[in-house]
Amino acid sequence: MTQITAAVAGQEERPTKQAMIRGALGRCPSCGEGKLFTRYLKIADECPHCGEVLHHQRADDGPAYLTVLIVSHVAAPLLLACYMAWRLSPMAMIAIFGFGSIAASLVLLPRIKGAMVGMQWARRMHGFGIIEARRS
Repeated sequence: MTQITAAVAGQEERPTKQAMIRGALGRCPSCGEGKLFTRYLKIADECPHCGEVLHHQRADDGPAYLTVLIVSHVAAPLLLACYMAWRLSPMAMIAIFGFGSIAASLVLLPRIKGAMVGMQWARRMHGFGIIEARRS
């Protein structure tokens, strides 16, 4: 285990920001060309363009928690501001903000998951980089 850690420590640093942006755009964090997702939230086992192994990712519930955090922190002040400005009926508020929150969550979730996978790849977390170290 220490040999693998030492081999990973000797490798060049991967650009975290670039990898997270590529992941958020749904592209491979390594090459930026291949698709990261095979379905809505299913990460490809490997990049179809460069062959980078991607099945190591462990995003789990992190993207969902961050999505809820972001959507709720944006929606709550907007809800209050709309209520104070226009005094819409409760049913109108539920319809508007219910639909808006669901739509925002569906749009943000794959982007946040892609960015999280990109960060894991760049930081060599959860096995990213171990196969690379064994190849050397």
